[in-house]
Amino acid sequence: MHELRLLCPEDRVEVLGEALDALDALSVSVEDADAQTDAERALFGEPGMPPPAAGWQRSRIVALFPDEASAREAAALLRAQDFFSDCQLLGVGEVPQQDWVRLTQSQFAPVEITPSFWIVPTWHEPPAQAREVIRLDPGLAFGTGTHPTTRMCLRWIATHPVRDLRVLDYGCGSGILAIAAAKFGATDIDALDIDEAAVASTRLNAEANGVTLRAGLPDAVQGHYPVVLANILATPLKVLAPLLTARVATGGALVLAGILERQADELSAAYAPHLPAGSALTVADREDGWVLMTATL
Repeated sequence: MHELRLLCPEDRVEVLGEALDALDALSVSVEDADAQTDAERALFGEPGMPPPAAGWQRSRIVALFPDEASAREAAALLRAQDFFSDCQLLGVGEVPQQDWVRLTQSQFAPVEITPSFWIVPTWHEPPAQAREVIRLDPGLAFGTGTHPTTRMCLRWIATHPVRDLRVLDYGCGSGILAIAAAKFGATDIDALDIDEAAVASTRLNAEANGVTLRAGLPDAVQGHYPVVLANILATPLKVLAPLLTARVATGGALVLAGILERQADELSAAYAPHLPAGSALTVADREDGWVLMTATL
């Protein structure tokens, strides 16, 4: 297998991608040509920040072809096109043979939540000290235990009494929080998400971990819960304030994540009108610039 490497300005990325597809490239990837330099430009915004850029000023395009002849023929055809002006051919090279499955798996190691509670991919053996384990492989839905927001939620579950309680995981993603609640003794669990792929992922992961829960779309929510968990992002959490607080049983816990440290005050303000007198949404945990916020209703 050989790769064709190109450099192009922002306004040529789409047309080059379409041309490479027409030339039967096996795959086409695009990355910031100025990554790790002062000219690097983020494309993905954060809640409350200015809209992100539409594209990088300079992009590096890498297209894979089955052999060197195909890659060089594609390069020659592209260079003859008018739209290739201001673009550059960086080179054609052989792609080393690798065990891509093994390489991908090596990037996902067991994740420690507490000394006795671990998230372990199926291709690893659980650590000897693990007393509670969730088996979870990377998939389409968010939540493998590697992100600080997920780890903080899991730590909260592991260190607070949830046994025999009814639990709501709103925005369940992979279902990891709902599965953790079940592992720690919760017996009536609803895991809800607007993404049907996430709902399907949650059901499969729950079955793989031998736990029982209900997974569905948000309109399936009903009743009140002693524990309501939501690991989403600050902006949707603010919008959901009336809904989430209304689902917390009297004396129950509201646990929110997906919040940057600088967003904590605005989240507290957004939830204040929906909390009973004497209750407040406060920071309960911090990790890598993110916070976990909780309130008792």
